[in-house]
Amino acid sequence: MKHLFLFFAAILCAGCSSAGYYWQAINGHAELLNSERPITEVLADKSIRPEVKQKLQRAQSIRRFASKALHLPDNNSYTQYADLHRPYALWNVVATPKYSIQAKQWCFVLVGCLSYRGYYDKHEAEAYAESLRQQGDDVMVSGARAYSTLGWLDDPLLNTMLYKDDARLAGIIFHELAHQQVYKKGFSSFNEAFATTVQVEGVFKWLAARHDLAGIKKYRQNFIRRLQFNQLLRTTREKLQQAYSEKDSEQQKVVAKQRIFAELKMNYQHIKQQWHGDTSYDAWMAQDLNNAYLALVGTYFDDVPYFRKLLKENNGNFAKFYKVVAAMTDAQIKAIAAIHPRLAARL
Repeated sequence: MKHLFLFFAAILCAGCSSAGYYWQAINGHAELLNSERPITEVLADKSIRPEVKQKLQRAQSIRRFASKALHLPDNNSYTQYADLHRPYALWNVVATPKYSIQAKQWCFVLVGCLSYRGYYDKHEAEAYAESLRQQGDDVMVSGARAYSTLGWLDDPLLNTMLYKDDARLAGIIFHELAHQQVYKKGFSSFNEAFATTVQVEGVFKWLAARHDLAGIKKYRQNFIRRLQFNQLLRTTREKLQQAYSEKDSEQQKVVAKQRIFAELKMNYQHIKQQWHGDTSYDAWMAQDLNNAYLALVGTYFDDVPYFRKLLKENNGNFAKFYKVVAAMTDAQIKAIAAIHPRLAARL
């Protein structure tokens, strides 16, 4: 997402004073809509590469599975294809103060407050990020391969989603459709953990239906490593938070910050030894990391153990699970955030 940015949020934004931001969102989504073609038409196009057609055929099968087996919305989402001719659908800007791990927020009428601001053009995202750096903030610019309009529009399949293996593609489709199924305004961690649970459990169910034992083993391994890496980042985030609250002078905070990020790099090398040379997170770790890179740690995974337990209590029945989640009150959602285990999900 796995990161969510809603086009309508830009149109109806509260507190977004920049007309440029408004228009880039309109133009960006309009470009996407203008690029849409029915998948059936794309499959008949002789100019389309065979590997792309194979992915699109698999996506159609995954889309049918999502509605029939996972009871996700049965609409026209992911029946159209759009090639944006770029690696990401949009770029999200995340920012924190120099000595804080709390992300800044931007508030929107339909979706509530979000801890990032999305741009369809990378240069515009970088320009806004630079303006925040000039104010003294720590900033991260991160590419997102997909986003959801929460059912307001039929979301197309994007070229940015056709990367890596079919399990990854299935996960993206299940995750984004889950946002259409249940969305609680103003509760980012709740929404993302719910969608992540549908994504993970959905992929396991999809792989099992295909009797893909090797795929299940690989997906399980990748998920466990994702949890381990996320725990490493969370531990680092907690160290930073403690240091910023305890250190008196700015120089002490600078030294502590440098030391903690150096420890992160070292601890990553230690955890990699358990992964037998897996380099999946090397590129991410090679960046010039700062607070903003850790600000959203836990958003996608902290509440996953709760949701997985809830799904199990409903005998793995996704339809019943959705009804229970949709009926939750704001008070119940806040209580979940207070009691969730620290990445204690187990497969």
